[in-house]
Amino acid sequence: MTQKITHREAAPAKQNLLNMLPSDAEQLVRDFAVRSGEKPFRGAQVVKHVWENPAESFAAMTDLPIAFRNLLNEHFTIPRLTLAMRQTSSDGTEKFLFRLGDGEFIETVTRNLQTFEIAGQVREMKLLDPPKQVTNIVFMGMGEPLMNWKAVDPALTVLNSAAGLGIGARHITVSTVGVLPGIVALGERPEQFRLAISIHAPNDELRQSLMPINTKYPLASVIDAGKVFDRRVTFEYVMLGGINDQGEHALQLAALARECRAFVNLIPLHPGGAGEFTPSSPEQIHWFARRLRASGVEVAVRKSRGMDIAAACGQLRVERQRRRSPVGAEDDGHVQVA
Repeated sequence: MTQKITHREAAPAKQNLLNMLPSDAEQLVRDFAVRSGEKPFRGAQVVKHVWENPAESFAAMTDLPIAFRNLLNEHFTIPRLTLAMRQTSSDGTEKFLFRLGDGEFIETVTRNLQTFEIAGQVREMKLLDPPKQVTNIVFMGMGEPLMNWKAVDPALTVLNSAAGLGIGARHITVSTVGVLPGIVALGERPEQFRLAISIHAPNDELRQSLMPINTKYPLASVIDAGKVFDRRVTFEYVMLGGINDQGEHALQLAALARECRAFVNLIPLHPGGAGEFTPSSPEQIHWFARRLRASGVEVAVRKSRGMDIAAACGQLRVERQRRRSPVGAEDDGHVQVA
């Protein structure tokens, strides 16, 4: 006697509507709606609930027929980021730590994020009770955004587009240590996204000792890229006591800023991120700022906020992950510019 064994085909994976451009998601759902006997405008309805007026789930999209909501849930997904920690500082600063589907925590990351994991952080702010309105975005932290351009590029569209989160391009800044292909790619986009370059040292010798990436992208090349970027550039400059805060450094930094017509943002070193460095004193920072202004450079001193809630880049995640082994970043996020 032989036994007949049948194999059931695995159901196709659900498509993540958050991991595509709003226009692509709308077309996808529009076509799906028509095939399902629904009106084409359902595509626009669904996408509005994805980003502009986000719903927690398809079931919560109560302006859609319940049968269609069930169909959507069978074929698509709009994954949530789990809020693991929320802290409020005495100065009003708030910080959020999210847990991803693979158990990693973000506020900063040990791997490249996908598009939906980037833009989804802003989406989650709109799903809070009460919701929080995000008005300014800065891509920065322990990672390098322009080494993950394939995800950052569409995330910028989602954050900026009217069908997405609708944040003005001039309110979105991409901060980089100076990844040249990424600066070129960002500059080729038509929107007025802002560029911030982490300089931290005004000459190659010092920058090399602080930032090993200077070997691949020397300071002169980074400055040249900033000069051709057709929007305002900001130099980020963390003040390190006795290292980069002397008069000669101010003069060198001023010369670089004038070349790029750059605005200089002086950043007091947060105690949580000091490592072996000593923060420059407030008096030294303000003296340094006066030297820059005297050389014809616009400058601001960033105010440290959230000192009581580990609000420096990566601190909250580091505290949560302190006993976990590090995970290497993927190598497939590099910018490719023809």
